[in-house]
Amino acid sequence: MNAQFSKRQLPAGNPLANALVVIVGALAIAASFVLGVAALIVLGSIVLVFAALVGIRVWWFNRRLSRQVRSGQQKNSGGQTEIIEGEYHFISTVRREDPRPRQ
Repeated sequence: MNAQFSKRQLPAGNPLANALVVIVGALAIAASFVLGVAALIVLGSIVLVFAALVGIRVWWFNRRLSRQVRSGQQKNSGGQTEIIEGEYHFISTVRREDPRPRQ
């Protein structure tokens, strides 16, 4: 350890001033601790509310999605289908001139 810090004394030689420095220092540490705990509680509450909102949103979305799936299964189970199958041929809408002369 450094010799300068091993023999360190309080700032004043007066015992009343030393006691005042110790009391003020302890109060500052206590106030910091209380404010830190209060800040932790506030931030924790904000995180908890945000997590609850996200959880409710996810639950609501899953509930709505499951309702859509169930209603889709009920429609399909009744014999009605939504699929249309077929073939198509592309027919040009532009008429070409007949290269043969008209008579």
